[in-house]
Amino acid sequence: MKAAKKPIHAVTTWVRRQPPKVKAFLGVVSAMAALILLRMIVHDHDNFFVAAEAVHALGISVLIYKLTKEKTCAGLSLKTQELTALFLAVRLYCSFVMEFDIHTLLDSATLVTTLWVIYMIRFKLKTTYMEDKDNFPIHYVVIPCAVLSVLFHPSTHHHIINKVSWAFCVYLESVSVLPQLRVMQNTKIVEPFTAHYVFALGVARFLSCAHWVLQVLDTRGRLLTALGYGLWPIMVLLSEVIQTFILADFCYYYVKSLMGGQLVLRLPSGVV
Repeated sequence: MKAAKKPIHAVTTWVRRQPPKVKAFLGVVSAMAALILLRMIVHDHDNFFVAAEAVHALGISVLIYKLTKEKTCAGLSLKTQELTALFLAVRLYCSFVMEFDIHTLLDSATLVTTLWVIYMIRFKLKTTYMEDKDNFPIHYVVIPCAVLSVLFHPSTHHHIINKVSWAFCVYLESVSVLPQLRVMQNTKIVEPFTAHYVFALGVARFLSCAHWVLQVLDTRGRLLTALGYGLWPIMVLLSEVIQTFILADFCYYYVKSLMGGQLVLRLPSGVV
């Protein structure tokens, strides 16, 4: 028994000594391994993608509660909401002209609620908006995403504008949360509803990433060629992984804070 405990103790000790970002990465890897085991339980893995959009909608609902009940938008990034509305609008356009399905309806509902949140921050609760903290230059993400979408996009039969638009919303979604993370980095203290919202985004991104990984495994790689040729399939998967990794560090501290019974999340220096 002692011999069996030594390796486990050594591993746990090593993990505890790692910096937060390494712990977050290890957590993502472990969670992905667990999801692979669920392949035998969840037969239709497209449900993961639907679940991701449902969790995103749940996060928006948390924001709506915060804005209507507490009458404050403190700690929220208007820029993240605007970027979210932008990629949702582009994705809806692509859905209507390329493939209309259940995701189109879910995206429509999420876009409407996101626009409402933007309206509340810009007009109704403008006095509580922390504009000085929301200082992430959004052109740092919009321009690179636009350039990448021109260079790497699907090689399908659709019109070039539609293919570039599709790629643009994929890339923009992967980095749209960065302004919100900058706000939290500037304040260091995250109140509960904002923390719940960002954690919901992290879970949604994780489920979406899991969906793509499981689909690739299920099709034995054939999904990659179905998405197109060249670097586009790799860019899609890379975007999903980036989204998950960006939020992994925050989610680690969120869970740690929740398990410690703390309502207000305090982020140490260097996080996000």
